[in-house]
Amino acid sequence: MTSIPFNKPHIGGKELWYIAQAHANGQLAGDGRFTQRCQTWLEARTGARKALLTHSCTAALEMAALLADIQPGDEVILPSYTFVSTANAFVLRGGVPVFVDIRPDTLNLDETRIEAAITPRTRAIVPVHYAGVGCEMDAIMAIAERHDLLVIEDAAQGIMSAYQGRPLGSIGHLGCLSFHETKNLISGEGGALLINDPTLIARAEIIREKGTNRSQFFRGQVDKYTWVDIGSSYLPGEIIAAFLWAQMEEAEDITARRLAIWDRYHQALEPLERAGRLRRPIIPDSCTHNAHLYYLLLDSLEQRTAFIDRLKQDGVNCVFHYVPLHASPQGQRCGRIAGDLENTTRLADRLVRLPLWLGLEEHQPAVIETIRRVFGDRA
Repeated sequence: MTSIPFNKPHIGGKELWYIAQAHANGQLAGDGRFTQRCQTWLEARTGARKALLTHSCTAALEMAALLADIQPGDEVILPSYTFVSTANAFVLRGGVPVFVDIRPDTLNLDETRIEAAITPRTRAIVPVHYAGVGCEMDAIMAIAERHDLLVIEDAAQGIMSAYQGRPLGSIGHLGCLSFHETKNLISGEGGALLINDPTLIARAEIIREKGTNRSQFFRGQVDKYTWVDIGSSYLPGEIIAAFLWAQMEEAEDITARRLAIWDRYHQALEPLERAGRLRRPIIPDSCTHNAHLYYLLLDSLEQRTAFIDRLKQDGVNCVFHYVPLHASPQGQRCGRIAGDLENTTRLADRLVRLPLWLGLEEHQPAVIETIRRVFGDRA
């Protein structure tokens, strides 16, 4: 069998042409025409009051931590089962990540455990929409309102997904998106901050522009721009935005193709789930997902290790996702655990991700057949 990679970045056709246009426009630094197109698209697609492109989702999360005014000792509630950037953005400000368990069905933050984790030092809740499947945002927003907390959605995997018909990233006060090459819409590295609370827009622009009021100057609102707040250089260059714009133009087609691959996995592996050999992803009725990833839950860490090794021998590359943050050296130094993390610990050892990328269609039957062969089931 030809070696099948876990991921292969998609290029639609106009990306290089738009990069050439960006150069011809005479601006390769940030906030040019392609940046504006991408931001306008995001605002129209999500309903966010303001969208700001960033050089990564990590940057968007760091901006969110600044906008939340996280001070040393302030606590932020989030799942341990997430990428390190979710916690790191707040730890950089001196914040304390408070790790809460995940739900066994969606692997998202368990909304029923949030309230018990709240203390007088709590400042924000950070739900992570794992696999592009929405957290129970109605319950989370209600908790935040009762306790006067900010909600920052880590929607890194959530572009083109929705909860109760509302795009992920548009429900909390702030939302963070990723356009990393492993995501559905890509620009190599890249991200965006969605600002849904209009009172945060002006400061978000300043933070993104190194703490200056440069955006206000270019709009003619001030006669010169200067240093007015803390911040950093969070905006991407125009080459990144040009590449991303080509992807956004094809967003519907990209999503449809990924969903077809996801559905093919889901249907083909149903007999193995029925036989008790594995568990497939669960999508609640309240969620519209984007087929960001397809995972399996196996019986044990040992079985997962053997499964990954066996598929690799047959040329199929799979990965697992994630090592829980509460078990990491830095998480143990700077975080706090709220309640038990039974689901986090148990499920993290059992999860394996299958290849899912545009162009996999011709190889997918071989991947499925290999999985069936591993389990001794060709049905």
